[in-house]
Amino acid sequence: MAKIRHVLGISGGKDSAALAIYMKDKYPNLDIEYYTSDTGKELDETYQLIENLKIYLGKPIQILKGAEGSHLDPFDHFLQSYGGYLPSSMSRWCTKKLKLEPFEKYVGEDLVVSYVGIRGDEDREGYISRRTNIQSIFPYRQNIWSEDVVLKFLNFDLEKAVALTDTVYLGKKKADFIDVLAKEVTPKYNQQSKLSELLNQGVKETNYLIFEFLKTTSYPLAKESDFPLLDNEDVIVRDDVFRILEESGVGVPSYYKKVDFEEGGKKGQYSRSRSGCYFCFFQQKIEWVWLYEQHPELYQKAVEYEKDGYNWNQKESLSELIRPERIKQIKEDYIKRQEQATPIKSQYLLDILDDSEGEGCAACFI
Repeated sequence: MAKIRHVLGISGGKDSAALAIYMKDKYPNLDIEYYTSDTGKELDETYQLIENLKIYLGKPIQILKGAEGSHLDPFDHFLQSYGGYLPSSMSRWCTKKLKLEPFEKYVGEDLVVSYVGIRGDEDREGYISRRTNIQSIFPYRQNIWSEDVVLKFLNFDLEKAVALTDTVYLGKKKADFIDVLAKEVTPKYNQQSKLSELLNQGVKETNYLIFEFLKTTSYPLAKESDFPLLDNEDVIVRDDVFRILEESGVGVPSYYKKVDFEEGGKKGQYSRSRSGCYFCFFQQKIEWVWLYEQHPELYQKAVEYEKDGYNWNQKESLSELIRPERIKQIKEDYIKRQEQATPIKSQYLLDILDDSEGEGCAACFI
């Protein structure tokens, strides 16, 4: 039987870092490989987080790089190959070339279970490879399975689905599970509604039913006789992530921590909401101001990438963004948003995260 590789990608963000710690502590017998994709354009705090994790995990973290052998940083190599065309929300070649392709090259044709750090308080799906040898699992969520697995399970032949209930101990819940499985998915009773009803009957039992279903498929976990996460009922939310990082001693990257500023006689606080490249086009305007004031040398480097009509932001260049009157406007607008937000007692700017962490590429930021 082919050996299944268990892998966990560390983006340099809080969620994937905490997931590495969580999995090591909760499932020490899982032989997990850790990797990170280096664009060459991360903040120093990101590289420090990776070093801290190496110490805690007691294992190496494989460094993946696109454009191996190039004399340029990976990002610069591909920027040159794209003729200076900067990536954008409409053309995310950076994620494809710097994150996804190096990962798929790393796993090759091996059967792989990939653990993804999308939290239980997020309503989004992570990266799902189109390659059949890679299966994504989401340990932080009540539903650990990817959307494609759930869809196939809920559309499984009813007779065969009911037969699965004979292979899993459901106790007095068996009839209730069969009733739910027999319900037809409709516009009013959609896939998520049906899954939620199954999970409400029992998270563990639903996991075991889906695991038995997987044995009829070609997914990597079909080759396994058991899977320790089937018994997991944890739901990890944002506060848990920060707690895991702090309690482990790995720590939270300093760019998440609040920095005070004053504008127009009013006080505000800003920070960075994400890991990834320092010039990421998904940043909010206030984060660009943060970069300019906290890391002016990096901001200047970001400015230098803007040429031949290519800018990081669609509506204004970085040179325009840092005009004094524009910075004043951005800060004043941001202070108004903070004043309207629900007060949160934390050393991290979670209200910024609320606004923006659902945006962007999961491969980069989680």
